[in-house]
Amino acid sequence: MNAKPAGLTNREKIAATIAQDIPEGWHVNLGIGVPLLVGGFVPKGREVLFQSENGILGMGPLAKPDQVDPWLVNAGKQDTTLLPGASLFDHSLSFAMIRGKHLELCILGAYQVASNGDLANWSISAEDSAPAVGGAMDLAVGAQNIWIAMDHVTKTGESKLVESCTYPLTAAGVVKRIYTDLAVIDVTVRGFELRSLMEGMDFDSVQARTDAKLHRAGN
Repeated sequence: MNAKPAGLTNREKIAATIAQDIPEGWHVNLGIGVPLLVGGFVPKGREVLFQSENGILGMGPLAKPDQVDPWLVNAGKQDTTLLPGASLFDHSLSFAMIRGKHLELCILGAYQVASNGDLANWSISAEDSAPAVGGAMDLAVGAQNIWIAMDHVTKTGESKLVESCTYPLTAAGVVKRIYTDLAVIDVTVRGFELRSLMEGMDFDSVQARTDAKLHRAGN
């Protein structure tokens, strides 16, 4: 099965694939990076309410040049838009939504994901310049589902899907699904399970780029 839309950059292809899978009516937080592109690919007529941790519910796609409002940015400090009926609020209410498990989904980037669902996405070592884990920790444990959007391997060719994370953890056992430029992979009781392939890929090619064992789906 191919899950990769044509005519887009790799980052856009990942975002478009995720957008197709978000159910009607879900409240969704978008992390920094590829996740912020998801809002621009939601199928027409499907209602998905995007939440930004800096205080937006009902966030629209990234702003085009003629839509920019300098007072309206997302959590990644990018110019964004609002959908009709959107709400604006302070950080305390935003994190009450997150910590109270009112979000059905959070989509995050990652440095590593382990086969048991452990997530490492804020630091690559004790010497990293990142000052602290920040809101990613709240989102990782507060959202009902965690999906990851990332490249399958690093720029130097190392797999980001591993048996055990070597980077500092953001949260343990939280990831349920991973979207990469090669495949869509579920985290199950037996580890990584291939859900679908991106265009031009096959099971063995994805396994060769995955440090942990990759299981074929039952169907």
